[in-house]
Amino acid sequence: MVTVPGNPESDLRSVQIAVLAKAPIAGLAKTRLIPALGPSGAARLQRRLTYGAVRCALDAQLGPVTLWCTPDAQHRFFRALHETTGVNCLVQPDGDLGYRMHAAFSLHCTHGPLLLIGTDCPVLRPAHLQAAARALRQGNDAVFYPADDGGYVLFGLRRPQPVLVAGMTWSTPEVMAETRARAFAHGLQIREFETLWDVDVPSDLLRLRALWATFSCARFCDPGPGASTGPSVIT
Repeated sequence: MVTVPGNPESDLRSVQIAVLAKAPIAGLAKTRLIPALGPSGAARLQRRLTYGAVRCALDAQLGPVTLWCTPDAQHRFFRALHETTGVNCLVQPDGDLGYRMHAAFSLHCTHGPLLLIGTDCPVLRPAHLQAAARALRQGNDAVFYPADDGGYVLFGLRRPQPVLVAGMTWSTPEVMAETRARAFAHGLQIREFETLWDVDVPSDLLRLRALWATFSCARFCDPGPGASTGPSVIT
C-alpha cells in the first residue's frame, strides 16, 4: 500500500483564524488611550487597528477568518467589514477574556486548529500567522507570540485547553509566564515565537507613529470600511 504524503501548504488551509474585536465606540474602545487621544480618537484608532488585523488574517491565506465582536455585531463598521471582506461576524459571549477565548476555541476547533488574535498588534504579519499554523500542523498543542508587556498577541490551539485560560488574572505582566507554567504542568507541547509589541497605553503611540510612517501601503493606514471622515488619529 502506497502512502501519499499530504501537501503541507494545503494542510495550512485547515487552520482557522479568529479575531477578537471591540466595536469602535467612543468611550468603549481603547479606554487606556483616551487620555492621549480622547474618546473619539481612541475609537478611530480601534477601527484602524481592527481593519489591519482582519486584512493581516486574510492575507495569510490560511483557513476561514471569523471576527468575534463585542458588545454585538451590529455596529456599522462590523457590517461593512463583513460586506467588503466576507468575514463572518459572531458575538463574543459575556464573561472574562479566558471564557470568551475558550468559547471561540470550543466552536472552531471542531473543524480544525485555530489561531486567535486581537486587534492591538500592528506589527503582526501574515508570515507570523503562517509560521504559527505550521507549528500546529506539526503537532504542537499550543503556539504563542508573546507580547513585550508580559501577555501574548497570538494564541493557537489544536483543540480546546480550558486549563490555559480558566481563572487567569488578565492584563498583568505574568500572563504569559503563568500560561507557560500551566502548559508544562499539564504536559502540553508548546511553541513560542519571537516577542512582539502591542498598543495599549499612551507610550505605545510613539512606536505606532514610527511604524505607520515607515509604510506607504494603505493596509497599514486605511481606517477601513464604514469609517467616518475626520482628523487623523495619529498626528
